[in-house]
Amino acid sequence: MKSFRFLLRSIFLTGFLVLITSAIFAQGISSHDIDDLVEKTMKSFNVPGIAVAVVKDDKIVHMKGYGVSSIITKERTDENTLFAIASNSKAFTAAALAILTDEGKLTWETRVTDIIPEFKLYDPYVTNEFTVRDLLTHRSGLGLGAGDLMLWPDGSYFTLKEIIHNMRYLKPVSSFRTKYDYDNLLYIVAGEVVARVSGMSWEEFVESRIMTPLGMGRSAACYKRLKDKSNVIDAHVPVQGIIQRVPMSFTNVGNAAGGIFTSVSDLSKWVMMQLNGGKYGKDLSKSIFSQKTAREMWSPQTIIPAGGSGYKTNFSAYALGWRVNDINGFKQVSHTGGLSGVVTQVTMIPELKLGIIVLTNQQASGAFVAITNTIKDSYIGVYGRDRLKETLEATVSNLSEAHHVVSKVWAKVANSSKFAPGEVMLRSYEGKYKDNWFGNVNITLENGELRFSSEMSPLLKGVLCYYLDNTFVVKWDERSFDADAFIHFSKDFEGNPNGFVMKAISPETDFSYDFQDLDFVRVK
Repeated sequence: MKSFRFLLRSIFLTGFLVLITSAIFAQGISSHDIDDLVEKTMKSFNVPGIAVAVVKDDKIVHMKGYGVSSIITKERTDENTLFAIASNSKAFTAAALAILTDEGKLTWETRVTDIIPEFKLYDPYVTNEFTVRDLLTHRSGLGLGAGDLMLWPDGSYFTLKEIIHNMRYLKPVSSFRTKYDYDNLLYIVAGEVVARVSGMSWEEFVESRIMTPLGMGRSAACYKRLKDKSNVIDAHVPVQGIIQRVPMSFTNVGNAAGGIFTSVSDLSKWVMMQLNGGKYGKDLSKSIFSQKTAREMWSPQTIIPAGGSGYKTNFSAYALGWRVNDINGFKQVSHTGGLSGVVTQVTMIPELKLGIIVLTNQQASGAFVAITNTIKDSYIGVYGRDRLKETLEATVSNLSEAHHVVSKVWAKVANSSKFAPGEVMLRSYEGKYKDNWFGNVNITLENGELRFSSEMSPLLKGVLCYYLDNTFVVKWDERSFDADAFIHFSKDFEGNPNGFVMKAISPETDFSYDFQDLDFVRVK
């Protein structure tokens, strides 16, 4: 009996110690430890500059910049350094529509064609049924990143009118409202909905109705609208292991999907407002949008397969401008953003009134994952996990696999060079080829080599290297793209090339290089 009581006491004490230990960890990581974490992460992932903010219970418990904003200027990153936040802009677009919903100017079920009559998708039924809610939920039936080449990596000649018109040529890959496939183009349409309903541009609306009330004084809806450009990051990309500065890659027509520039100082105000259900100001006496609408924006809309997060996760979904899931029993609301040379993450755990913001000026997403998850663990009571090590190992593994795939292709190109067509045969491939939504591409013979050049996306140009039969590999002149692709030509009955299709080589190629959606036909 004595031994039984001793066992019970031991179990009680052990459980008590576990609870105490969890409580200690749940108090959150110290600023000193965050400093150490970020410095190690920057070194591990070769990131020039990072800014981090942690919001807890309506207070900023950590806010700091690290490293440099540019490897050229060597200017130090601080809490006011402005970063392109890329797709974290999407939540602002959802919020803008939420405001208009609260004002009764539209509903989530308003048909897009009632506001933009010229809006048209490939399937007439889908066009007719498409609602404002559908614009935000990545369930259109279009493939992952469909049409993004009109924005990325250049797309400088595409107008908003042309993008909306060209969407009718994008063929669906799944049934309407049945599958999650992330898109950018429909958020651009959502921005145009804001403009037509409000009577002002999306940029003006977001700045005047969201940023200004919240006191986000240094932020702007796009780079061109920044009033002070003295403390802004440059974007950086590793090219053959060496970090290089590259131009920002998003065009102004895409601002509603990814154009905002802001700092962790300004973005912390946005996050606190979100955690308070739209309320802000002294005693939370003001609001950007109603709490009812706030709940709607965090409600699951499109199912995403759960798992792979490094946490116990039972559900995952996309809401309105946010991704929602559960981690170890806590609801999580988050989003990431990525442009060439920039990746960002905003994470909130509403039950804990916790917000974590990580902004970087290099496109290594593992950096924000390692930082966010380490900070998050300290608040939800997860310990004993080295998130930096785990993320780095996974990144190295993925890159190694991609390198293996790409190396095999280039080895075959080298071996195939002796079988490459002669100049007469190469000249038969010359011509103008047209894709319905991407426009014209010219294949020309220059100095004995075929070259690819896009008329609408001028930076997308490169040399065609012979691979096999009627298949070539295009090697882009701009090596920071890291998106070399197969080009497979079709021929008519006379053996003359009459079109081609494309596919990215590396499994790590950014999905916005949606070469697989192109179908070129020779027009000249």
